[in-house]
Amino acid sequence: MATTIEIMKRAKAISSSLSLLKESKKNEILALMADALESAATDILSANADDVERSRGVLSDVMIDRLILTKDRIKSMANGIRDVIKLPDPVGRIISSQTLPNGLKIEKVGVPLGVVAIIYESRPNVTSDAAALCFKSGNACVLKCGKEAHKTSMAIIRAIKNALAPFGFEDAVNILEGNTREAATELMHAVDYIDVLIPRGGAGLIRSCVENAKVPCIKTGTGICHIYVDKDADINKALNIIENAKTQRPSVCNACEVCIVHKDIASSFLPRLSELLRTKRESNGKIPVEFRVDACAASIIDGTPASESDFDTEFLDYILAIKVVNSLDEAIKHISAHSTQHSEAIITENAESAELFLNAIDSTSVYWNASTRFTDGGEFGLGCEIGISTQKMHARGPMGLCELTSYKYKIRGNGQIR
Repeated sequence: MATTIEIMKRAKAISSSLSLLKESKKNEILALMADALESAATDILSANADDVERSRGVLSDVMIDRLILTKDRIKSMANGIRDVIKLPDPVGRIISSQTLPNGLKIEKVGVPLGVVAIIYESRPNVTSDAAALCFKSGNACVLKCGKEAHKTSMAIIRAIKNALAPFGFEDAVNILEGNTREAATELMHAVDYIDVLIPRGGAGLIRSCVENAKVPCIKTGTGICHIYVDKDADINKALNIIENAKTQRPSVCNACEVCIVHKDIASSFLPRLSELLRTKRESNGKIPVEFRVDACAASIIDGTPASESDFDTEFLDYILAIKVVNSLDEAIKHISAHSTQHSEAIITENAESAELFLNAIDSTSVYWNASTRFTDGGEFGLGCEIGISTQKMHARGPMGLCELTSYKYKIRGNGQIR
């Protein structure tokens, strides 16, 4: 079994060769990676079945859903790689160009970051997404997945390495074989080998990386996502959007966790929301949504009294916190105080209110009359994503190919001196 340091050394050694690969060769290899993933479906599903069985009783049902793979999900992962092929190569792109009065020609050009480390938890699709995005952007990657998805991720990497090996790029995509906290710490402290670290998972993982990493760290965010139902909202539109944002896949970071409702519409809207997300779901054999309600909402619908912490919790479950406010301004202030700066939405037919909300809310993705579930690299046309950054430096929001590059200046002269 290769040690963490051995894996990082090999990744560092191959990274300079990756940076020189032509786009056509990258795309050829990516196509083979996608095919290899589908060809290895039986082995991947077998490994996944072991991971799922081991995690039952440890993870919640919604978290198990994040872990489970099917043939269709593997096909979707392969198609994600094929979508990356269609995107322009960010390496070598000219970001800006100018000629100075002294004749120097200066170009600002996209370059790979180098070696990208990703620490993530129980979503196996992150393994193939990270491999594809890093390879297309000219980066070597070193992955560390959580113990829940370890066997599955190892099987995915074996398939991808089989596609890379004939070209001599087997070390471009790596996964740590040891699954320990010590291995994660080694990545965080590997200033000689890792150029950037991206944590992708729950609040605890992200906080640990941000607080302990000695290498540059891109903060990806937990998603305490809000939907504000304005007094001028179309109620049917609001109901459809919230149902999608809360129940389509509650275990993901772009699911809605908090619904804020204007007092003027609360008495007509909340009973219908309760019927949709609880009564109808229960009668159809689906898991009903539990409401954590503030005092005003509690006077209109049944629910568990909300504690202050309920408005600062990423539930990742069939739980929705509900707050009633007196104004758009109060809604904006509440979101600003409790948001993780991931995704927020306003439902309203009032364009002026919508524009105020879009401008005032300081999150990576702010929606008007649309579900927060769209905050996703694939949905944003990025092919797939390496994570969703909630910081403001370099990369923000869904991170695709361009966010996995930096830049350098190329200066061409003819004997100029200063």
